Amino acid sequence: MKAKMRTDSPSPAKPLRGKKTWREKLHDAKGLPKVGPVCRNMAGVKIGETMVIPARIEVDALMRRVPRGKLTTIDALRTSLATKHRASVACPITTGIFAWIAAHAADEASAAGETEITPYWRTLKTKGEINPKYPGGLPALTARLEAEGHVIFQKGKRMYVRDFERVLTRFAPAKASRMSPARRKKSSRDAD
Repeated sequence: MKAKMRTDSPSPAKPLRGKKTWREKLHDAKGLPKVGPVCRNMAGVKIGETMVIPARIEVDALMRRVPRGKLTTIDALRTSLATKHRASVACPITTGIFAWIAAHAADEASAAGETEITPYWRTLKTKGEINPKYPGGLPALTARLEAEGHVIFQKGKRMYVRDFERVLTRFAPAKASRMSPARRKKSSRDAD
């Protein structure tokens, strides 16, 4: 006897067996944020300067602050996070990954019927590039951005928002982290 095949596709919000949902991943702190000294020269950061690895929810919270018609970039998020934690820089890799997790968590929430979601399409890569790895890909993202009045143009295979600098959200200086210097030092030792 053959088993019947399902013809309807599962909801994108449904995780695989034993896997965390995107929203669970977003709220999993994993001991972050952590601030510590940089051990080697990298991405314009010199040895001895401090770097923050932000919490996922911090990245999401900044992305939520971008109003309709405005934009932000990963670099702007990083600057705000570094200021908040009194660090020289915020990690470019984890900030980008955490923005991606926030985007998928928002898409998952939308699929579940929630209306107040993180407007991930308003967070661009460097130089105003639209992130093709966000949910829906370039077609959905360009449609959302154009619906908010932004002009999109293509350069090679990449898509950009024209004059994005004119509508960037200026984040108010974040409250500095209350992490004491002793705790900050301990936090950096824990990372080793």
